[in-house]
Amino acid sequence: MPTPASGGIACDELQTRVVNRIGFIELNRPRALNALSLRMIRAMRTALDSWRDDASVLAVVVHSPHARAFCSGGDLRELHEAAKRGDTAARDSFFAEEYLLDHAIFIYPKPYVALMNGIVMGGGMGISLGGHRTGGLRVVTESTRMAMPETRIGFFPDVGASWFLARTPGAIGPYLAVTGMTIDAADALYAGLADVRIDEAALPGLLDRLRHEPFVDGASVVDSVRRVAESAPCGAGSRATSSLAASRAWIDRHFGQRDVAHILASLESERGDGAREWAAETIAVMRERSPLSMAVSLEVVARAEGSMAECLRRDLDLTRSTFERGDAVEGVRARIIDKDNRPRWRIARIEDVTRSDVERMFVSPWSAGDHPLRRLSG
Repeated sequence: MPTPASGGIACDELQTRVVNRIGFIELNRPRALNALSLRMIRAMRTALDSWRDDASVLAVVVHSPHARAFCSGGDLRELHEAAKRGDTAARDSFFAEEYLLDHAIFIYPKPYVALMNGIVMGGGMGISLGGHRTGGLRVVTESTRMAMPETRIGFFPDVGASWFLARTPGAIGPYLAVTGMTIDAADALYAGLADVRIDEAALPGLLDRLRHEPFVDGASVVDSVRRVAESAPCGAGSRATSSLAASRAWIDRHFGQRDVAHILASLESERGDGAREWAAETIAVMRERSPLSMAVSLEVVARAEGSMAECLRRDLDLTRSTFERGDAVEGVRARIIDKDNRPRWRIARIEDVTRSDVERMFVSPWSAGDHPLRRLSG
């Protein structure tokens, strides 16, 4: 018989509970598209910590009951306000706690299943991508719109996303990091950023099944989700319909260059049939992004060959520099706060970003022994 629900954490932004030996995390901040607040981050971490060694919990499922978004990222307004009042400690605390959560998911000892319908951006990637490493699943639907659009706001792909982007086929990782382009379910599957696809309409039935079907271990929970995906008409998704697959040769040719200036020059020299229009569209996107942030983002992916712990420590270092010496404050102002879409980037032209400009952004404000994430491993 299924195990009844047990007590969990409940607030107006997130609910956690154990039902049928599964720990459910329900994101419930629809007006903000489930953007992660510090309360949400702490509630998720508390739940995961309490379930980690609890033999009565076999697996974890994170989902949103709101069709429009799984999670749109971190609370940028909150971070912008902290930056404007000079509250470095509050900003550091937010990012450190968010990255601790992302790392906890990445090394979690039980299957972690993320049902990623709707918008999955920024911090939403941080609380979903790591599920693949736990023996769990990253599930997408026809509504999934996935991106790390950080260069648009003068930031960079954080939450450890660089670890996953560095392991995508060819130059897809650099392409997504630099441009911040949004991809769909087929693209996510092709890039290795998702595992299975199901019909959006099947999500309520899947959740009901997980709450009632008997399970003997975490693997059986995952198998149940996989069976739903395999039985759906769209099944595992069609890689042939992926726009990333269709433009893969162009992406590899141009985004395999050593820096953003060379990427831009390569795109501007494109003369191939079909590729010329794609290149022009890509150039137009890049011209709207922060030149310094694009250069930093390319470098973040290039440096992500090590552990997730190393990536997250580097991410925390970069949050300091992008807010204090980069374009994050101005980008959030222009895109999110004032919405005038006229950011005044510190370095106006892609061609003017130097290697030393990029290197300075990676200097850590902490010593190894004082780093807030120094204890992370793996």
